[in-house]
Amino acid sequence: MKNIFVLAFFVVCGLSLPAQAKPVLLKMPVYVGTNLVGLGSTPKWLAEQVNVAGKGLLKIKLYEPGRLIPPKEILAAVDAGQVTAGFTTPGFNAGVLGTKASIFSAVPFGPDAPEFLAWVHYGGGRELWQKMYDDKGIRVHSIPCGILAPETSGWFPRPIDRPEDLKGLTMRFFGLGALVMEKLGVSTSLLPGKEIFPALEKHAIDATEFSMPAIDEGLGLYKILKYNYYPGWHQPATLLELLVNKATWNGMNTQQQALLEMACKAATLDGFALGEAIQFPAMKRNLDQRGVENRYWSEQMLELFRAKWDEVVAEESAKDPQFKKIWSKLVAFRGNYATWSEWAFLPRPGTRRIPKEPFRQ
Repeated sequence: MKNIFVLAFFVVCGLSLPAQAKPVLLKMPVYVGTNLVGLGSTPKWLAEQVNVAGKGLLKIKLYEPGRLIPPKEILAAVDAGQVTAGFTTPGFNAGVLGTKASIFSAVPFGPDAPEFLAWVHYGGGRELWQKMYDDKGIRVHSIPCGILAPETSGWFPRPIDRPEDLKGLTMRFFGLGALVMEKLGVSTSLLPGKEIFPALEKHAIDATEFSMPAIDEGLGLYKILKYNYYPGWHQPATLLELLVNKATWNGMNTQQQALLEMACKAATLDGFALGEAIQFPAMKRNLDQRGVENRYWSEQMLELFRAKWDEVVAEESAKDPQFKKIWSKLVAFRGNYATWSEWAFLPRPGTRRIPKEPFRQ
């Protein structure tokens, strides 16, 4: 589905590119398959729009996972110039970048999508994001290029009513939330999406989290696991990124660069709106047709996850000064944002919220 207004705006930009500009082709492998609507559909939408608006002077050729390079090698391949671009999220590269990379993907009990985007684009987050690559000597230009609303926090083979029910489980888990689960006796691994179902079938893992209900549906998780837990405390919002080889980026003219930056902002909007629109039908299908129980974590369990997350933050901050710096910047922004949020937004139905203190300059 094309956003006519945005497309028209891009076309104007495309037409303004000078005739002498050197055409640029971005070969872009993706970490997640485009068949997963609501997640993989974002890079597909991006490529389609750029290929129309670029007027032949900027093109993206998308490669499905494993067709050009393995998903786990995207960052290294873009850095080396083996490919000119890649679509991923920093949390998939924490092994190279450190756990601080996952802050730019998803933060347990952290910002939701609007707040996260505010911090990244206008609160200094993007500068810290790019600096993370620069400090490592990794030659990429990173563009925030998508965001997901809350995910579910896991599919389990049995009810999880107490902390003891988690002990001994092997589970696919993403990002910083995996460090929380490890503290609760869960053995975690980060499998690519296409490997999750076979691992469940072979009992290599007992449980998994992946994404939102409509995206998890595409993996068929409901066929094996029948207990799907909410809310997604580990990923209230998840950022995606377009990586462009630094030499390729520097070789583009300013209008080509601007077109790509605008396309990513448009892709973020499109992906967020699509993701929010398609979740309830999937939840209903799971309940009505597949025998899945949609369960909400108890207050006890949510408090436990939060307490263990606080421990993770303290430990990671002590180990990595850059983690501590990035975290402190995000916390400072969130402290200011909390005042705006408390005063500006309506409470959820059935609750009554009054700001704790009068607001004063």
